Amino acid sequence: MLTIGLTGGIGSGKSTVAKFLAELGAPILDADKVGHAIYQPGGPAYADMIDAFGQGILAPDGTIDRKKLGPIVFGDPAALKRLNAIVHPKMFARMGEMVAAMRAEGERKPIVIEAAILIEANWQALVDEIWLVVASKERVIERVERDRGMKPEQTEARIRAQLSDDERRRHAAVVMVNDGTLEQLRAAVAELWRGALERNAA
Repeated sequence: MLTIGLTGGIGSGKSTVAKFLAELGAPILDADKVGHAIYQPGGPAYADMIDAFGQGILAPDGTIDRKKLGPIVFGDPAALKRLNAIVHPKMFARMGEMVAAMRAEGERKPIVIEAAILIEANWQALVDEIWLVVASKERVIERVERDRGMKPEQTEARIRAQLSDDERRRHAAVVMVNDGTLEQLRAAVAELWRGALERNAA
């Protein structure tokens, strides 16, 4: 049975594609939500995070405060690397368990794992095929400004900091170019999902 990895850069429309797939009945695993859960108190990454970054990252209630952690890791490539080394393998293991549990409970449809960093984190082994959402730089800048209020230069910095679409394409079985309307994207997603259901049944 198929497991699909859905990925794409900032402003590509990846989350919109995930929403359309969910509407079509696809079971979706959101890597961001899994990531948040693993560093909750008692989660598999909690103690390692405090060991690595100190008590200063904790909120008064003992949870890890992302507003305190953010400046530490995003201002320092070595700290970010340390964070990823703690979190990514634990997320990989957790998502693998979640897919296995869904299959054990009888889920027969293709399972979609939505993950912006699927390729960067080397999670390809979790999935049978990768679906990549891309958009032109102009459309990305326009969307991010509209949806998140970020200035074009902030968006450009984020684009430069992430894996290039050319690099992502080398791993992708399917590439969706999302430069058109939402209706066009919805139709493209419906077509791709039909194909996935057929491959899954075969």
